[in-house]
Amino acid sequence: MNITPQDLTVLIVEDDPHVLLGCQQALALEDIASVGVGSAEEALKRVDEHFAGIVISDIRLPGIDGLELLTRLKALDKSLPVVLITGHGDIAMAVGAMRNGAYDFMEKPFSPERLVDVARRALEQRALAREVWALRRQLAERDSLEGRIIGRSQAMQNLRDLIANVADTSANVLIEGETGTGKELVARCLHDFSRRHSHPFVALNCGGLPENLFESEIFGHEANAFTGAGKRRIGKIEHAHQGTLFLDEVESMPINLQIKLLRVLQERTLERLGSNQSVAVDCRVIAATKSDLDELSRAGQFRSDLYYRLNVVTLELPPLRERREDILQLFEHFLQQSSLRFDRSVPDLDNQTLSSLMSHDWPGNVRELRNVAERFALGLPAFKKPGAGGSNHGLAFTEAVEAFERNLLNDALQRSGGNLTQASQELGMAKTTLFDKVKKYGLSH
Repeated sequence: MNITPQDLTVLIVEDDPHVLLGCQQALALEDIASVGVGSAEEALKRVDEHFAGIVISDIRLPGIDGLELLTRLKALDKSLPVVLITGHGDIAMAVGAMRNGAYDFMEKPFSPERLVDVARRALEQRALAREVWALRRQLAERDSLEGRIIGRSQAMQNLRDLIANVADTSANVLIEGETGTGKELVARCLHDFSRRHSHPFVALNCGGLPENLFESEIFGHEANAFTGAGKRRIGKIEHAHQGTLFLDEVESMPINLQIKLLRVLQERTLERLGSNQSVAVDCRVIAATKSDLDELSRAGQFRSDLYYRLNVVTLELPPLRERREDILQLFEHFLQQSSLRFDRSVPDLDNQTLSSLMSHDWPGNVRELRNVAERFALGLPAFKKPGAGGSNHGLAFTEAVEAFERNLLNDALQRSGGNLTQASQELGMAKTTLFDKVKKYGLSH
């Protein structure tokens, strides 16, 4: 986010209408936006913690004077530049005010050039401070659940609430969801928002290891435990001590190793291959699966006792096709990330791409959406084959349109803070119509 002085406003507080008009005209000739008020009381109504600009105020005002205004503004925002206008004989007072946080002062009568010079310097400082503030806010949002588990759908809101509720507990968690729905991201959030966050997060893809290496990888081994074992190896479970062990595709774990894992979970100890010595371990286990473990356990393909041990808390990740109102928000998020990574300007979203995004069935879920955003950021067609985005396998066009409409309405309500009047004006929609649609889609306001 690049904030420039041209984006900001000068608030002039001056009870002399002629001086006020002259200041505004001098700034306008230099393309500096300004707003004039005649009292400190009126100025305080216009300035809050989100005020983007600077204040230039006369010291001698009816009611609250400029010095008291300075004190109140600095209490509200320490970084806000306040320039004071002094009369003859007020120099000592102005110098004292600068010690209390005033940015600068100007003695009457001052030239238009002096006014413009001081205003520009103050605006440049303000722009820099606002940009730093915006970057810090972005970092804070990125580190929040809302910044990592993205989506305004009810399913995503419920998921964030459940993560926040169980993250800082020792309960084992089973994450269910199709490939590409973000199971590892959820696991990392559970770890990062827990008291274990300063200890290791250890991920193991159970479907990506040959069975003959699996036992050594997860439990570790001693030197010479088998041919080729030249030195001791610490396994994934032991490495995750005091942290979190994430077992992805846990349904792929061999049955004989499921028994050993269950024993570790029950006794909180393990033995490395080739050793008879027990090692105490304390790790939280988060498992993820794209299969129905309950069904697999009933079929004898997954140990039911291990399933119940892992399934203390279950988090279900819905496929992207079932939360279409989140598609545009996710796409814009990935597009911003990709454009930054590729050092490209963020491209505009055309109507054809928009229609394809909303009607596509997303078999690869969020992972596929990220891939599409990366291609679009590079200036390539979002969908590799013409018409591929429109293949919705049963999704009616009206459903895609409704999902898009729901997303637009929800965005407008978020920006207006739930104010229906403001949102209806932004959308160019009658307030009664907006109210009916809010009720239809079950949106909060």
